[in-house]
Amino acid sequence: MDLDTVRTFVAAADAGRFQEAASELTLTQQAVSKRIAALERSLGVRLFTRTPRGAELTIDGRAFLPHARELLRAAERALASVRTGRRALRIDVLNSRGAGSGLMRGFHGAHPETELDVLMLLGIEEAVAAIRSGAVDGSFRAVAAPGHPLPEDLRSVRVLDEPLLLLTGPDHALARARSVTLAELAAHRIWMPGLLPGSEWAAYYAELSAEFGLTIEATGPNFGSDVLLDTIADTPALATFTGGHTRLLWPAGHDLRRIPVTDPTPVYPHSFLWHRDNAHPALAALRAHLAAASPGHDAPGTWTPGWTPGWTRGH
Repeated sequence: MDLDTVRTFVAAADAGRFQEAASELTLTQQAVSKRIAALERSLGVRLFTRTPRGAELTIDGRAFLPHARELLRAAERALASVRTGRRALRIDVLNSRGAGSGLMRGFHGAHPETELDVLMLLGIEEAVAAIRSGAVDGSFRAVAAPGHPLPEDLRSVRVLDEPLLLLTGPDHALARARSVTLAELAAHRIWMPGLLPGSEWAAYYAELSAEFGLTIEATGPNFGSDVLLDTIADTPALATFTGGHTRLLWPAGHDLRRIPVTDPTPVYPHSFLWHRDNAHPALAALRAHLAAASPGHDAPGTWTPGWTPGWTRGH
C-alpha cells in the first residue's frame, strides 16, 4: 500500500476538505483527488462522499481511518529504528532494582539531555537477540557463562564487580554476625528461587556452590522479591544472597540483616554488551561514562567464576 496515498487520506479525513488537505500537504487539490482515487481503486471501496460542505467519510472510510493512522505510526516507528541519532537510547537492565539499573541512573544523572528507553529482558539469549536485531542498543549481563559464547558481532566490557551479601531474618543463626565466611555458609541453606536453568546467574551460583560446598536451593516458584523477603524474614532456617548494589525495600518489622561475605568475597561480574556496528551517538557516551565510573575488578580477596571475562572483550 502506498503510504503517500494513506497519508493524503488521513489529512483529507481530518480536514474535511480536499483543498485544506492539499494546503497542508503542499499539493494541488487535483493531486489530492488523484491520490484518494488511487487509494479507493486499490481498496475497492469509496472512502469519501462529496457534499456542499466538503468531503465526508463513507462507512468504509470511517472503518479504514484508524487502520490508516496505525499504518502511518508503524512507518514512523520503522524509520525511527534506523535513525539512531533521532531516537531514544534503548538499554536492557534485566531488572529495576539491580546494578544495571543503578548504572543507568548514574548515566542519566550525568547526561540528562539523553533520551532513554529502559527495558527489562529476561534471559541472555533474549538480550543477545535483541541487540543483534537492533531492538535494544545495549544490555547489562554476566557474559561468557558456560553455553553462552558471545557472538562475533557483539562486543562487551566488564563494568562492575558486585559483591554478594548474605540476607537473613532476625532469628537466623548468623543474624548477629558482622561478617560470614564462605566456609561457614556451607552449613546453612541458601534459598535462591528463580534460578532459571541455562541463565547466566544459574551458571554463576552453580560454580559458586560447587567450589565452596554451599547448599543453594532453587525450589518453589519465584513470586518476586517481596515474597522472597517475607519468607526470609519469617524462616530462621533460610538465608539468601543479594547484590551489594541491589536496592531492596522491606517493612521495618522484618528486621532483615545484610551481612558481608568474606574469605573470599564472591562478586558478580556485570558486563555491558552492544553490537559492533551500532552507531547511536549516545551509546559512545554511555560506554565512556561506564569506563570512567568503573572501580576496577578482581580485587584481592574476591572470587568470580572461572569463565568470567577480563576487563574488555573485542574492540
